[in-house]
Parts: sequence; C-alpha cells; structure tokens
Amino acid sequence: MANLKGKNVILAVCGGIAVYKVCDLVRKLIAMDAAVFCVMTENAKKFVSPLTFQTLSNNKVYHDMFDTSSWNIEHVSLAQKADIVVVVPATANTIAKLAHGFADNLVCATVLATKAKVLVCPAMNTNMFEHQATQKNIMTLKDYGYKFVEPKTGKLACGIIGNGNLASVETIAETIIEEIA
Repeated sequence: MANLKGKNVILAVCGGIAVYKVCDLVRKLIAMDAAVFCVMTENAKKFVSPLTFQTLSNNKVYHDMFDTSSWNIEHVSLAQKADIVVVVPATANTIAKLAHGFADNLVCATVLATKAKVLVCPAMNTNMFEHQATQKNIMTLKDYGYKFVEPKTGKLACGIIGNGNLASVETIAETIIEEIA
C-alpha cells in the first residue's frame, strides 16, 4: 500500500447519493497516512453528516462559508495546505459552478483558491452527465488543468443503467497516489 505521509488531501464533498462512498475513501487515505480534510456543501450534509467525516478523518469538517470560530479564512487556508483537492462526488451543479468561477459555497471557494492539483470525480444521472452543458463544463475544467476520474456504467440510484456511477474508491485512491505520491 502506498504511503501518503506528509500529504494533505482536501476532499471537497458535494451533495449526491454517492457521498456514502466517500466515507470509504477517507478510511483508505487515512490508512495510507494522508492527512484528510473534508469540506462539504450544504447538500452533501443531507446525505452524510459532518460528524461522520470528522470521526473518520480525525479532523474538523468545514462547511460554513461564514464560520467565525477561527481567525483563519478557511477556504484560503485549506487551499494553501492542499497537496490535492478532490471534488467527490462531483455533481453537475458543482462542475458548472467551477467551470464558470462561482465561489458561492465553501467547496467552490476552496477549489478556486488552490494552486494544488484538482481531481474531479463526477457522479450523477446519465442524462445529466451526458448533457452537452455538463460535457462543455467538463472540457472547460480539463482546459484549466483539472484531472478527472471518469464515472462508470452501472445501475444508478434512479434505477436506470447508464454512465454516471462514481468511480470505485480504489480507482480514485490510485489516481490520488499517481498525482501526489
């Protein structure tokens, strides 16, 4: 197993049903000695609570853009400490916001503020993923230098079989290792 000791992985967690798989990703990264910090959208908190990620990562979970409990500007301090920022599961909404420079939540603000590598792991309904607007936004992010772990084909939460399942935790972890180890 690869060693990520001394590496800071920021997981930018978005609101999709695949959020539950991110819990396994946190465990896998911790097992490789990475320091894992989770930033969540409000919608992500509807699927998995911040307490779950705090417990698994042994670190504070960030989700409030206007948290005043610290003097740090959280999206900037997280962006600066990152060796990699992983947007997972990347929703069509977050992909669109990032492609167009929106910073209206802590996840987007953190990604936009970082100079670290950015890895985007989409997960959504097939029609949403294949929609030309989403594909155009993905191309824009690739032009910015963002790396992608493509979704896989399988049975989606909506019941159809198609492309849009989050890539396996193992594939995402392997890609993180390739990018920063």
